[in-house]
Amino acid sequence: MNKYNSFQIKIFMALLMVLDHIPHIPGLIPSTWEGIFHVITRCVGVWFAYVAVEGFIYTRSRVKYNVRLFFWAGVMILGNYLLSLQGIIVINNIFLTLAVGVFMLNILFYDIKCLSKFSSKKLVIIKIIRIILALSIFVLGLSVTEGGIVIIPFMLLTYLFRKSMKCKVISYLVFSLLLFFTAYVDYGDISTTINMLMFNSDFMLFTVIPFILMYNGERGLNNKFSKYFFYVFYPAHLWIIGIIGYFMT
Repeated sequence: MNKYNSFQIKIFMALLMVLDHIPHIPGLIPSTWEGIFHVITRCVGVWFAYVAVEGFIYTRSRVKYNVRLFFWAGVMILGNYLLSLQGIIVINNIFLTLAVGVFMLNILFYDIKCLSKFSSKKLVIIKIIRIILALSIFVLGLSVTEGGIVIIPFMLLTYLFRKSMKCKVISYLVFSLLLFFTAYVDYGDISTTINMLMFNSDFMLFTVIPFILMYNGERGLNNKFSKYFFYVFYPAHLWIIGIIGYFMT
């Protein structure tokens, strides 16, 4: 199997991302394609969640990394709001989902060196508080962030099983299966059932597994462009599609 670095896979995922959002432009593609595009792009959000966890693990400053994600989430919120004033509705904000996921990991796993000075009893109390806070963030992330019901648990699984690819893959498959059973509804005929599953296809997150296996663990291109490419491309393509869709309605 050929191996690719993070930047190469990000570029491919960015192209898939456009496919997922193109249906927001009325009349551009046949309606039958929309479900197909939706299914084949379920790997995109979880891939960026995967590299966000990688960033959390390897960054020099986990706090600065988290702040950067929240900053771009704020930029996205502001841009979406300004467009809404003109009647252009864009509700996506994957930055906020990733920021909340990384925040959860920071609460649970950030190494606070000064804690070593506390007694074992106080450390237990602090650990319980951290777990409660992380659980609260986890539940909040599931309900208020874009794709949070998939991405937040996926990020936790990715970190917990970071040392074992086998365990990661198994956990993703089990999670996908769980999502399938929660999404499956028999609508009386196979065609309608399949069509509904195509639009409620979060369980297809397992399609990210081949890309993870093809990932060589390297960043690839490492400069300002590669660092900020996704931060700029993601909101820009959504805003452009939103504007085009607005004027075509």
